[in-house]
Amino acid sequence: MRLRKGPRRIAAVAGSAAGVLLLVLLPLLNLSLPGVLPGPTYTPGSLQLLAMCMLMAAAALTYHLLLGVAGLLSFGHALYFGAGVYGLAIILKNLDIPLLPAMGLTLLIVIVLAHVVGSISLRVSGIPFAMVTLAFAQAGSVIVGRNPNGATGGDEGLTLRTENLPEFLVGVVNTRNLYWLALAVLVAVFIVVTVVQSSRAGHVAAAVRENELRVRVLGLQPYLVKLLIFVVSAVLVCIIGMVFLLLQSGAVPRAISADLTITLLVMVVLGGVGSRWGAVIGGVFYTILDQRLTTLANSEAVKSLPDVLRVPLSEPLFILGTLFILVVLFLPGGLTGAAQRLTRGPGRQKARRTGQRTETSREILEEAA
Repeated sequence: MRLRKGPRRIAAVAGSAAGVLLLVLLPLLNLSLPGVLPGPTYTPGSLQLLAMCMLMAAAALTYHLLLGVAGLLSFGHALYFGAGVYGLAIILKNLDIPLLPAMGLTLLIVIVLAHVVGSISLRVSGIPFAMVTLAFAQAGSVIVGRNPNGATGGDEGLTLRTENLPEFLVGVVNTRNLYWLALAVLVAVFIVVTVVQSSRAGHVAAAVRENELRVRVLGLQPYLVKLLIFVVSAVLVCIIGMVFLLLQSGAVPRAISADLTITLLVMVVLGGVGSRWGAVIGGVFYTILDQRLTTLANSEAVKSLPDVLRVPLSEPLFILGTLFILVVLFLPGGLTGAAQRLTRGPGRQKARRTGQRTETSREILEEAA
């Protein structure tokens, strides 16, 4: 089995490297995707949208660590994304320090925050865990909305202070550099998630998701493993939040709202729960739809339609919600699951899943012994 996996893995790595190279060169090419991108790929508008797709795909990957690997349904993941956005914005606004030290200080704060919230939330599981994480996220959202001492800007948010930022990251003319930064973040997050998922902690977390009692019988500590996954996911999404601040040149309350967490959950489900590539595809797919459906809703073509069509098509969230329901009902494995079923027969797919579960269980038993 392992001998047959070798060429497959080499082909997958080679394909991924070619894809990354194409994305690196994309800002230098004059490609057009009508209806998908607002213009050629080298224009600031298209690069802004593509960079947003990559950041949201990376954020969906961090949620995949929670839900797809450890089976933790968190409703408060936006707390750490928002902490990255607002934390960096507040530090740059009030402290006269360069970007990298400001990011390091923000990251340190989020590490402490994630440890505190995780150590409390993980005392329970299932729906109670989801509610506790939601309570912490709502507390953060309330603090941002109340604007204590003018720190968060309230409903208007904060404008990014650019005095201490490198010049190559400031302004519309440098959107290309921000695009490459977003791509680097996506690649780095994918590598970290892959390493964590393939590590002993990742295997134990997957076993905890399936049967926590059996893991306890083996003498392992599910709580510490889940806390590790929780903190790593929070740290990664905090980094994404800081890059999001640079891309958007400001912080807005939605960055810390429960709506963002629900959006990440939808991305993971659309792509396929348990699949890293599914999280990436779901993040890109949802972000493009969210951006382009808004343009479609305000177009003259939709406004000229009869009311029976104009009303639903003028509401992007209605279309996204309908799409989500259809995927859940008819594509239980998400977009990646549907693609796998097209390339493999049902029997081979079932056998492959069974083999993966058996191999993971064997590895856990060997490591525990």
